[in-house]
Amino acid sequence: MALCVTPCALHDAPAQQAPAPAPPAAAHARRLFGTDEPLPLTLTADWNAVLKDRGTERHPHDGVLSYTSGGDSVALAVTLRTRGHFRLRREVCDFPPIKVDFDRTQAAATVFRHEGSLKLATHCRDSRRFEEYLLEEYLIYRLFNLLTERSFQVRLAHVTYLDTAHKRDSLTRYGFFIEDDDRMARRNHTHVIKSTGISQEMTDSAQIGLIAVFEYMIANTDWSVGGLHNIVLTEDTSGTVYPVPYDFDWSGVILTPYARPDPRLGITSVRERLYRGYCRSADQFAAIFARFNERKDAIYALYRSQVGADPKRMEQALRYYDDFYRVINDPRLARREFLQTCKG
Repeated sequence: MALCVTPCALHDAPAQQAPAPAPPAAAHARRLFGTDEPLPLTLTADWNAVLKDRGTERHPHDGVLSYTSGGDSVALAVTLRTRGHFRLRREVCDFPPIKVDFDRTQAAATVFRHEGSLKLATHCRDSRRFEEYLLEEYLIYRLFNLLTERSFQVRLAHVTYLDTAHKRDSLTRYGFFIEDDDRMARRNHTHVIKSTGISQEMTDSAQIGLIAVFEYMIANTDWSVGGLHNIVLTEDTSGTVYPVPYDFDWSGVILTPYARPDPRLGITSVRERLYRGYCRSADQFAAIFARFNERKDAIYALYRSQVGADPKRMEQALRYYDDFYRVINDPRLARREFLQTCKG
């Protein structure tokens, strides 16, 4: 299997530099998730060692994250770890997802201020097709942002990977940072809870209703509230529990080559939509559908304006969403897809 970065000499990669002791005042920037503008940056590390680290215990790897802000160069010492489960497998992804840990003191005057640890979604394999998959997953996070504040914020990055071991060519690909669980929870005046076995019915009705219809829209069945699978649970001071979804690479709207539906669900392709939420009245569903109708123009504009994405694939995704909107706005189809397949 071909690796994402070809093993060969890296002639022009600079040696790993010691990070600047304190970024200049001009390095102050908008908060990381305050813009949808892609952030150009460089991650310098021994990528040969990082990409081999796929065991059950991941090891920390020293690195430097550098970028330019307001004409000033910023270099931050970071620690990198491989992360994930399915995408960590070598037969699935040559380039696994990464977690980036920051020194809060050093990052205080940068765009990464207040960020102790961030997930970085990467391109999985070194091909344009996989970079498209990444951009489309990024757009799904953004789509859910349009529906609710109880969602993970993301920031697109254009990442250059430099190898200090001089064994791999430099490589520049899109990636995106995902808001930390605890920061997302605090932003919504909640805290993260780790309890398993909580049913959908035990969570906030409006939030879980929105999630279930959203997951149907993108054709993602790879989630579970009770099993905390691709779901984070947050709780407010009154004890109300709010689920928040993440990881959408198995969605039918993207159709990655490794995505397969659970055979127990009775569908044969991830392109087949399946509502996995609990039952509600037609009026309650109508109230949820209204949110999607209100945001439709913004959703379509989001896809059509995405930097770096293939316009043809964007239009294919929107045609797939056209089918969703046709269903939720036709009482007969909505009854078939939601009222007749819901749980309980």
